This record gives sequence, structure tokens and C-alpha cells, in this order.
Amino acid sequence: MKNKYDISDFVNVATEQSITNGLVERFIKRRKEYGLTQKELSIKSDVSYGSIRRFESQGDISLKSLLKISSAIGCLEDFNELFKHMIVKNIKDLK
Repeated sequence: MKNKYDISDFVNVATEQSITNGLVERFIKRRKEYGLTQKELSIKSDVSYGSIRRFESQGDISLKSLLKISSAIGCLEDFNELFKHMIVKNIKDLK
């Protein structure tokens, strides 16, 4: 991905850019662990090669395409963990 300065470069805080960068890095590593090129993944996932290239270089992809490529590399279940944790606004919410 392109190197842009982000506040997370200087302090330990999660930002959209730092989360995206980490996600892309982990995705590329997993794709390579499966021994897939971007073109092979495109065929396997039915996501365009351009979309995969753009995701890996810029971090930009539709949710539908992200789910498809995640399924192709065995990571679809990871999405089940999103938004599971209850938001605690006050002590009453813990009951």
C-alpha cells in the first residue's frame, strides 16, 4: 500500500488507515500461504483481478468482494466476530 503519514505512525492508536494496512498485509500473507497469485485468486473467488490488485495496493474493495476473496482463502468465518461485543454505556448494561 502507499505510504501516507497517519497519526498511528507516531502514537499507539487505531485508525482506519492503520487497520486497513494491517488487514491488507495479513491478507497478502494468507493469499501467499495458499500459493495463489492475484490472478488465480481472481478466478477462484470470481472477483475481478483489478479489484484484488486495488485492494492489495490501496486497501479499497467492496464488502461483497472482500467476503468472496476471504471465502476463497478460508477466512470467511472471521467476519462472524465483527460487532459481537456489547457496548457498555453504564453499569446497568452489564446485567
